[in-house]
Amino acid sequence: MKAIPTNIPDVMILEPKVFGDSRGFFFESFNQQAFNEATGLDLQFVQDNHSRSAKGVLRGLHYQIQQPQGKLVRVTRGSVFDVAVDIRQSSPTFGQWEGVELNEDSHRQLWVPAGFAHGFVVLSESADFLYKTTDYYAPEYERCIAWDDPAINIDWHFDGEPQLSGKDQHGLLLKDAYAY
Repeated sequence: MKAIPTNIPDVMILEPKVFGDSRGFFFESFNQQAFNEATGLDLQFVQDNHSRSAKGVLRGLHYQIQQPQGKLVRVTRGSVFDVAVDIRQSSPTFGQWEGVELNEDSHRQLWVPAGFAHGFVVLSESADFLYKTTDYYAPEYERCIAWDDPAINIDWHFDGEPQLSGKDQHGLLLKDAYAY
């Protein structure tokens, strides 16, 4: 596993070693020791999640005000543009975002630390999105920042109007939202 730094130092793209031939491919989608060595982190993951979404679905920008979750995210079918927004007020990158396309062909993963809001938009006809979390889902603590907040100014790499849940339609601007 190789960790690729991004413009936000705590956010990393992880690239597994993929072994492939005419029959298909094999790779370790997660290995605790390899993750620790590549990232310099020593974390415990407690929950795995799997979602399937249609083209144009945008989920996010989500975070929890208690039990903040670090997320290791990947796509096993299709393609998404995945985004992490730094909402740690004391951080020099507060309010900045990092985005990367994740798809079934590259097998790349994105490490989104606790203290970040997270979201993605589906670029393919549909996508299966999997992620590991460092804390349990706690809906009573979940919050949402507006996906189109002009102060953050995310380029979602998507034309048209995204499909949003009711919760995501009512996300707050970063200036009005809880930040760590």
